Amino acid sequence: MKQVQFEIDGELVNGTVASKSGTLWAHVNGRTFTVESAGRTRRGGKAAAGSANPGEIAAPMPGKIIKVMVAPGTAVEAGQVVIVMEAMKMEYTLKAAGAGTVSTISCEAGEQVPLGKILAKLEIKKD
Repeated sequence: MKQVQFEIDGELVNGTVASKSGTLWAHVNGRTFTVESAGRTRRGGKAAAGSANPGEIAAPMPGKIIKVMVAPGTAVEAGQVVIVMEAMKMEYTLKAAGAGTVSTISCEAGEQVPLGKILAKLEIKKD
């Protein structure tokens, strides 16, 4: 895991990057993005954290779950914090990519999780 600066819309922001099995994971402002070595880019959304599905929240890096903020059946708004995790002595908030309902939570506080593990699934409302 490396600390880096990104330029987003002309503004410099701090973030972290990690790579595993040909995929680069970048975590910036509660969003995680992945770039695969084949050149295909996926955007994780506000918190989809590397998943191609905006209804999935995956671990953007290996770390420890600090707090699960919601339970299955909970209604969430876009940008609402779903899970808080710690990696490299930094706290990361994983947020809902859109408004919807939590369908499953696959982690608990204190659990060590690997990069890419699906931590929660949301049923995102269609506009």
